[in-house]
Amino acid sequence: MGTLRTDAEAWREAVSRTWTPAAWLVQDAPESDVVLSSRVRYARNLTGFRFPHHSAPDGLRAVQRQVRRAVERAELPLTELERVNAPERDFLRGCRLIAPEFTLGQGARSLWLDPRRRLSLMVNEEDHIRLQALTGGFSLGSAQRLADDVLERLEDHLEFAHHTEFGWLTASPSNVGPARRWSIFFNLAALEHTGRLPGIIDALENTDMVVRGLFGELSRRVGAFLQVSAIEGPAYDFNGAAKFLLQAEREARRDMPRFKIEQLAKEQRDGLLTAPEISLAQSLTALSWIRWAGAAGIAGFPAHYRVVDQWMTHLDVAGTTDARVADRHRAEYLRHQWAAAETEGRT
Repeated sequence: MGTLRTDAEAWREAVSRTWTPAAWLVQDAPESDVVLSSRVRYARNLTGFRFPHHSAPDGLRAVQRQVRRAVERAELPLTELERVNAPERDFLRGCRLIAPEFTLGQGARSLWLDPRRRLSLMVNEEDHIRLQALTGGFSLGSAQRLADDVLERLEDHLEFAHHTEFGWLTASPSNVGPARRWSIFFNLAALEHTGRLPGIIDALENTDMVVRGLFGELSRRVGAFLQVSAIEGPAYDFNGAAKFLLQAEREARRDMPRFKIEQLAKEQRDGLLTAPEISLAQSLTALSWIRWAGAAGIAGFPAHYRVVDQWMTHLDVAGTTDARVADRHRAEYLRHQWAAAETEGRT
């Protein structure tokens, strides 16, 4: 098993060295002690073509060619990828630049990325086009402007399927209409600890907002890390709900004695660093507390909590290996990263 681990770690480290980190990991993002990132995503389909899951291979390839031609004519600063290896795919999933179930090289699928990794354009996923902008911290307006600019330039060269009554047509009926999703990704550690989070989630879902895990539509909420999304309604309603969550978390953090934060964070840290195996759920719970302790400036924790977010991009979120092997790799990876942070004086 040692050789397997060495090979897997070598691949992972090679990807880390050669791939540009996602832009949302910047350290100076607004409100990033609580908000990891903001995202705006659009779904669009080309007129005259079946949805991807009903399309023949020739139709998918034709869509791929049309999108490629449109990107080139619009002179968008995007680079196309048609194939990636398993570590690269896991890295992209961990950075949330692609959907967890999106597999390049199948069904004429391709991915376009900008140099700063703020924009990703998935071709022939659930819809012909899934365009998303992902920015650091509480920055939904910035993500909106980035996504809108690319979408408008694509619209000059592509005809998207639209119905005068229903709006933009999508493969999933729940996305028909605006075919746009706003999402903000939170670490609500204090609300989770106080037991208030489930009630807040219920209130959000009663207003037609959606709460999921960090890694997309098929992921469940794990501990304090979650994404809050909305499809319908005005942007200011969604922003208002996000600001309420931010304020509620800040108040809950202020109400918790510092010694208690330190005590619980150390328990999570020690468990993480001594466990021979650790599940994704266990690692996210521990990292939530470690991130909070770092943001609070508690000695012995990452001096800048955004390093924790970087670790989270390498947690084998897709489960591409045997579960026990993945748990062992995850534990070894986190111990290695912690030791490296200590050596560099970041804890």
